[in-house]
Amino acid sequence: MALLEQWRKVAYDETADRNTLQQIWAAYFQEEKDIYAQILKTPDETVSGTVKELADKFGVSIMTMTGFLDGINDSLKTPNPIEEMEEETQVQLGFDKELLYKNMVAAEADWLYGLEEWDDIFDKETQKALYKEQKSSTTVVKEAKVYPNDPCPCGSGKKYKKCCGKK
Repeated sequence: MALLEQWRKVAYDETADRNTLQQIWAAYFQEEKDIYAQILKTPDETVSGTVKELADKFGVSIMTMTGFLDGINDSLKTPNPIEEMEEETQVQLGFDKELLYKNMVAAEADWLYGLEEWDDIFDKETQKALYKEQKSSTTVVKEAKVYPNDPCPCGSGKKYKKCCGKK
């Protein structure tokens, strides 16, 4: 069974009791935060190795590293083959800084996009701009409804019903 499948079986187990899952996720989030803190210290360095080597490097279990690789995969310049990943699969962590920050915002992971290591990568204004850009990208804006007696949006100066609203 591929590592990702094993990770998802444990992390998203619908038969497990709630406390067990909360403990799994609480431990995972702390380890995830520690890994991000380490890789953000040298954001231009691409960390690579096997899944097992990276787990050992960051002092986490294979399952935690699998969850981490699953989470960061969408932010990588070159995605890893996470679906068929095994312990000896070569992986890399070359991430796009802006995309990673935005993905953390999208995931509402304030413990990650709030890491102090981001301050050495982006100034506060850039962080605010990236945050705002990500949040606004998911906001649905409805077009204003044009009523028959409103001015026509084409700019003719006529009422909509006498211009573009004619049937």
